[in-house]
Amino acid sequence: MLNRSLTLKLLPLVIVLAEALPMNSPAYGQIIRPISPQPESFQERMRQQQEERTQQTQEQLKETWLRQNLQQQQQQQQDFTRQRQELIRQQQFRLQQQETRLQQQLRIQDQQLRQDQQIRQQQQFRLQQQIRQQELRQQKENL
Repeated sequence: MLNRSLTLKLLPLVIVLAEALPMNSPAYGQIIRPISPQPESFQERMRQQQEERTQQTQEQLKETWLRQNLQQQQQQQQDFTRQRQELIRQQQFRLQQQETRLQQQLRIQDQQLRQDQQIRQQQQFRLQQQIRQQELRQQKENL
């Protein structure tokens, strides 16, 4: 990085000197050679490639982790929703059962009430019959 910025700063000076010196002059070769960018060493290129691969791998791992985390959250949400729906279904079933039992109890109570009313009516009718018979007896006795 430092070599590149230095090269850019010195490039106009080199151009001026290169135009001023003849090409067959030994000074021309000395000026041009040191300033030309040095090719990176094989090890430096390998290190940079390794860094790039490491960074790509880290980014892929991060993306994979984020995707898995999102999938896990979605699965948990689905599980929660499924459990909630099941609870609601069970509650509705219990309520239906309870309503059915209450309706049966109401029917039974209604039947008992009718029976009680019939029994009262019958008892009342008998009582009235007895009273009439008693009255008739008394009338006969009084005659």
